Amino acid sequence: MNNREPSTTVLDSPTMDQHRQTQERCEMPPSAQSIRIESTRLLIKPFSPADADVAFSCITLSLTRYMAWEPAASRDEFDRIWQGWIPSIENGSDYVFAIRHRTDRSFLGLVGLHYVNTEKQELGIWIREDRHGEHFGREAVTLVARWATQTLGAESFIYPVAEENLPSRRIAESLGGVIVEHCERPKYKAVIYRIPAVYCQ
Repeated sequence: MNNREPSTTVLDSPTMDQHRQTQERCEMPPSAQSIRIESTRLLIKPFSPADADVAFSCITLSLTRYMAWEPAASRDEFDRIWQGWIPSIENGSDYVFAIRHRTDRSFLGLVGLHYVNTEKQELGIWIREDRHGEHFGREAVTLVARWATQTLGAESFIYPVAEENLPSRRIAESLGGVIVEHCERPKYKAVIYRIPAVYCQ
């Protein structure tokens, strides 16, 4: 079992040595149990059954207005959804992380890192509605993107977002994201950002 903790070193700029070290790290994904991504305010860990109750209670129609999906119709349906996440988290191919406040461990939302074994790793985020405006979304996305850059060797990310979801668009733009595509989704018009690797932020 790989018990290596994810690196939290802030890099000034990528060098050949850093690229080589990153490649060595990403040959084997870290075990889910070892992943712990932290900042002064946040603690981010892979989703677990202990997160299910509070996550389900926070997913509302208004929260998902700009999401590609709708709230689960029942707790049983949500259980089937999150139980489907676990194998992908454990094999390192797709991550859903629970975001909690580092001080009181209160649940804040979920952040995703999808399609890990492809060249188009995708970031996604939602924060519970009663904690909007505290910039947790930007902080969580930044932390996960930096972790993926340093630990998994990610070279860039895509970030799909509804055109009208300006707060979420500002997250991508704060990380140097540029629009690479416009598209129609069933619920809204969307833009796709490309975000470069995050070595420091």
